[in-house]
Amino acid sequence: MKEIKFYSGENIPLELHKVRVVQKLNLVPIERRLEALNEGGFNTFRLNTNDVFLDMLTDSGTNAMSDNQMAAMMQADDAYAGSQSFYRLQKAVEDVLGKKYYLPVHQGRAAENIISNAYIKKGSIVPMNYHFTTAMAHITQYGGKIEELLYDEAYVINSSHPFKGNMNIEKLEESINTHGAKNIPFIRMEASTNLIGGQPFSVQNLRDVRAIADKYNIRLVLDASLIGENAFLVKQREEEFKDSTMGEILKTMTALADLVYFSARKLSSSRGGGICTNNMEIYRELEALVPLFEGFLTYGGMSVREMEAMTVGLYETLDESVISQSPTYIKYLVDALDAKGVPVIKPAGVLGAHLNAFDICSHIPQNEYPAGALAAALFLISGVRGMERGSVSNQRDEDGNETYADMELVRLAVPRRVFTLSQIKYVEDRVVWLYENRHLIGGLRFVYEPPVLRFFMGGLEPISDWPEKLMAKFKEDFGDSL
Repeated sequence: MKEIKFYSGENIPLELHKVRVVQKLNLVPIERRLEALNEGGFNTFRLNTNDVFLDMLTDSGTNAMSDNQMAAMMQADDAYAGSQSFYRLQKAVEDVLGKKYYLPVHQGRAAENIISNAYIKKGSIVPMNYHFTTAMAHITQYGGKIEELLYDEAYVINSSHPFKGNMNIEKLEESINTHGAKNIPFIRMEASTNLIGGQPFSVQNLRDVRAIADKYNIRLVLDASLIGENAFLVKQREEEFKDSTMGEILKTMTALADLVYFSARKLSSSRGGGICTNNMEIYRELEALVPLFEGFLTYGGMSVREMEAMTVGLYETLDESVISQSPTYIKYLVDALDAKGVPVIKPAGVLGAHLNAFDICSHIPQNEYPAGALAAALFLISGVRGMERGSVSNQRDEDGNETYADMELVRLAVPRRVFTLSQIKYVEDRVVWLYENRHLIGGLRFVYEPPVLRFFMGGLEPISDWPEKLMAKFKEDFGDSL
């Protein structure tokens, strides 16, 4: 897709879609936003959307569907077994991802549960380019452990490295030699690495991982939830693929994996998921677990209407104008914030813009959860709901000790085709104001901590009266403005 230039010289993203259905938003007063934070335990997951203006929590299940997806939902076949909706989806999986055996599941973490149930045992080690919260939770639940094997540049916040999601090949081979190939049920690659700023990996790196997997006869598992955006950045950043189509890049990537799983909430702007492979042995190893955990093999816990939307959404992944919209908006926001001096993850990745809470809230110790505090502060002064991606999103070790994240980030997700440019500019404005008043943000502590995936349901409270002080400064500067 060629760059569209403006005669004025402005460099702004141009939407290649039009809006035909709208949903009203609410921007409630700051006093109500503070009440909402208290009611929700200063956890943005627990906010009621009636109090949220721009929901940038996630792109999972929040991407806008196309007119063709909504139209396709009307032709769904409601049969419990042998549904034609399933066979249409199965063909789309083969056409787009190049895998002929497909197992439907209701979302990505359901796939992680099935894969972990089948392959993880006590003492298993799973090397990966970086963990995702639910992937790690399922692996550890079945007695395994993970090893995150990134190159040092992945942890450099302000960087120009194009593929910070690359797996460290030397560390991978060292891990296999240390633990023994028999104790490594699979190697996991995530496209793109969610918790270090949505950073992609290169096709060449995936080839190198494949070579190691072949050398030691270990399966390679690919989390393809954000593979469309990863492929888009490969086209932009990897010389070999600059003239390739999205379809060619996608199939090049998936062909390197023995097993591919995905969340359709991300991959195809619908709700559902799947596991796919070209290996009948792998298919048989997983097949019986789908009816046990999910539903029959031709619906897998999904609504058949969502399956029809997923089918169309998979084909739309081949359309560069569809996939490019979110990364170009993210890049615009990252560049705008960076120009104003706000510390953000660079280069811009996929999924969202990531604020560096380590630097923004350097006065808050890590045991007071600076990323959680920054997410709460941003909601208070803007109504923008982001997601904490730091130590709150980690889990305690086997002895109950806190484990601190490598990065303290606030993710501002940019779902496909959801926000307008004026809304993105509003986010920029409020983040810049908050950065200039960052000294007013204080820490948080847990008052309710679930034993698993605490970031979803946990409750926190401010350590001081900093929210009231921040609200007072906002009213001083903005007056009666919401």
